[in-house]
Amino acid sequence: MQKSIQPEYKEATVTCACGNTFKTGSVKEDLKVEICSACHPFFTGKQKTNDRGGRIDKFNRKYNRDK
Repeated sequence: MQKSIQPEYKEATVTCACGNTFKTGSVKEDLKVEICSACHPFFTGKQKTNDRGGRIDKFNRKYNRDK
């Protein structure tokens, strides 16, 4: 392995969209992520659902189906 072409590995600060920050190792100094273990539903146990705007109702209206 050639040492001259390898990137320098240094300590990086990771910043999440929720405001959580932590340190890790990377070739970049600053990393920005959208979701981390502090706000991810799998780790927090909170289910965040997105309302799809009545997709079933829209389908029923489109094909003129009664319930």
